[in-house]
Amino acid sequence: MQKADSSSLFDELDAALQSGSSEKRLGMLRQVTDLFLNEAARLSEEQVGVFDLVLVQLIERIEARTLAEISQRLAPVANAPIDLTFSLASHSEIGVARPILRNSSRLTTADLVELAKTQSHGHLLAISEREQIEPAVTDVLLDRGDKAVVHSVVANNGAQFSENGFAALLKAAETDESLAEKAGLRLDLPINVLRQLLLTATEAVRCRLLPRIPPNFQEQVRRALSIATEAVDRESSKPRDFEAAIAFVRLLRAKGDLRENTLYEFARQRKYEETTVALSLLSSTSLEIIKPLMTSPMDDGLLIPCKVADCSWETVSAILSIKLPAGAAPKVGHEKLKIEFGKLSKANAERLLRFWQVREASARSA
Repeated sequence: MQKADSSSLFDELDAALQSGSSEKRLGMLRQVTDLFLNEAARLSEEQVGVFDLVLVQLIERIEARTLAEISQRLAPVANAPIDLTFSLASHSEIGVARPILRNSSRLTTADLVELAKTQSHGHLLAISEREQIEPAVTDVLLDRGDKAVVHSVVANNGAQFSENGFAALLKAAETDESLAEKAGLRLDLPINVLRQLLLTATEAVRCRLLPRIPPNFQEQVRRALSIATEAVDRESSKPRDFEAAIAFVRLLRAKGDLRENTLYEFARQRKYEETTVALSLLSSTSLEIIKPLMTSPMDDGLLIPCKVADCSWETVSAILSIKLPAGAAPKVGHEKLKIEFGKLSKANAERLLRFWQVREASARSA
């Protein structure tokens, strides 16, 4: 465009902004957008910044239908105006935001994390459909997203998962067969995550998943699953005699020798019965509440009495380890449990424990 034409255009722009006329603003918005798109490939970042400043002013008080059209045109442009892009991505009308959220490479990982933390499920669903999604973004989608968002991101092979992301996925899949199946088909699923997924999946899901796993992994998965199942079965089916442990640990308490470090040593030495009884006494909880927590395939329930007993994470980790076969690596999601334990307040843990105790007492008297 010639310099004279450019000057004329910006004179018109100034007049449009000053007049406040919606019709003039709309005309200028289309004209400036056309000019930007025609010249985009040749513009420097500084020049793009000038367009950004102008376009952000022009989109004020413009109807959503027009903004959706602008969004659609700008989404594939690699050097689209940054502020304008973010403004459109965070627009409350999903029809405006969706093209940018799904396709714009101008949005950084930090932008996407912020948007995923603050916008609606419709916005999160659009983000979940991006060609590539960084683990930091995936974590937020799994944490905040509704069922449609979680299913979408799990089915997206361009989404990358962190360890915490895989842990959240495993937890959600325990009560959602369709999600478990989608998760099992991910090519990036670590073998230990796949094993845990199959261990907790229903038989129907296992039967559908195993034949669809790549042939070179099928035997490895079947073998790992068989070993893990047998080990868990052995641990959970061991006869447990708590009488001697109850007498011994109560004696320690009477002498004033029952403390957190005592519990830690019991767990470190894999003394299952003594650990269970000690946790019961230190948290002032019925042994009948602690026993099922120790045998449950889920670990988060144990965080409650451990918090009430003022345990450190080192002690909690030692207790969790004796739920597994000796020498087994911590489960996927161990670090996420550590974060959850740190966030859990003692007051909330005490309230939940009191509820469990009342429920257990009611069940006994029924």
